[in-house]
Amino acid sequence: MTGGGDRADLLRGDARQVTPMELFFDLVYVFAVTQLTDLLLADLTPAGALRTLLLLIVVWWAWVDTAWVTNWFDPGRASVRLMLTAVMLLALVMSATLPEAYGDRGLWFAGAYVAMQVGRSAFAAVESRGRPDLRRNFQRILVWRATTGVLWLVGALLDGPWRVVLWTVAVAGEYVAAAWGFWIPGRGRSTPADWRISGRHLAERCQLFILIALGESILVTGAAFAGLRFDAYTVAAFAAAFLGSVALWWVYFGRVAEAAGGVIDRADEPGRLGRSAYTYCHLPIVAGIIVTAVGDKLTIAGPTGRTDVAVVATVLGGPALFLTGHALFKKAVFGHPSRDRLVAVAVLVALAPLGLLVPPLLLSALATLVLAGVAAWDTRLVGRSGSGGVRSGGR
Repeated sequence: MTGGGDRADLLRGDARQVTPMELFFDLVYVFAVTQLTDLLLADLTPAGALRTLLLLIVVWWAWVDTAWVTNWFDPGRASVRLMLTAVMLLALVMSATLPEAYGDRGLWFAGAYVAMQVGRSAFAAVESRGRPDLRRNFQRILVWRATTGVLWLVGALLDGPWRVVLWTVAVAGEYVAAAWGFWIPGRGRSTPADWRISGRHLAERCQLFILIALGESILVTGAAFAGLRFDAYTVAAFAAAFLGSVALWWVYFGRVAEAAGGVIDRADEPGRLGRSAYTYCHLPIVAGIIVTAVGDKLTIAGPTGRTDVAVVATVLGGPALFLTGHALFKKAVFGHPSRDRLVAVAVLVALAPLGLLVPPLLLSALATLVLAGVAAWDTRLVGRSGSGGVRSGGR
């Protein structure tokens, strides 16, 4: 670190612990996840699920971009804190307008998102002038954010399917840009050498977001239970939902979560590995938690009622999404498939036809048993090897 007023002063040193400012920043996303859950509950159709997925991708992309920036920039510095505060305000506006993003508040939603993405990238490009490699990386990101921002804003001015089409193209462009190293004609692309990161910091940041999603899931479960008459079936549905959340936590926060950051730090290309493991593979994990929360609420509301397609899709589909994402995460970090998770996903898929014939309570209990089985298998591996089944040097 240099002294005086050098811009490099804003960059972190070797120690990159999560700071109170980052924890404070995350509070906005508790609201965002709640909004997404309510949005999916309000429109349990294939089209509604796809629209919610598009907004979830936006929320995740906005959050994870900030996590990457704070991997390099020190939130303890006043200017970085001010930047995070401004991004936090914009994220709050974005979250507040989520329910009407496809309606009258589309421009508010898109405007907040674009301002957040462009403003954060511009700050990083300016303040990283002490690190030419990092500055070139953020300059490329800024060009891409401004380009896709046009699509977001034009889409917000249109109604109906054209808005969804343009926003989908914008999201696809942002993900493809990252995969291409934010290539700019005449300026080249960013390389993994430009993405030297702290794997442990990024791992801890994503663990905290998973806790946000799980916390919202428990909130949904508790709120649904509190508003109903307590009888044996309702209590049983509540217990199954709670145990399912515990199993999700157990599966994610096993030895794998702790070991992943160290593996990324030791990798030849930590930025590339961190992008695959966290930016991409964590999206289905978060989606799975949200969908599971919706299934829990439907089950608690009618534990002995009719099991329709929406109940089957959420009660079984949520855990399946979560486990698929976690299998991809383990594959990305450790280089070997997670057969137990893939077997569990196959079991959940096989249960779908049966799901239409049994009450929601029984279906929820079966899904919880599958998750508990994966958690028990992980615990068995920890007991046998002390490593949670993680093979060091797997990548």
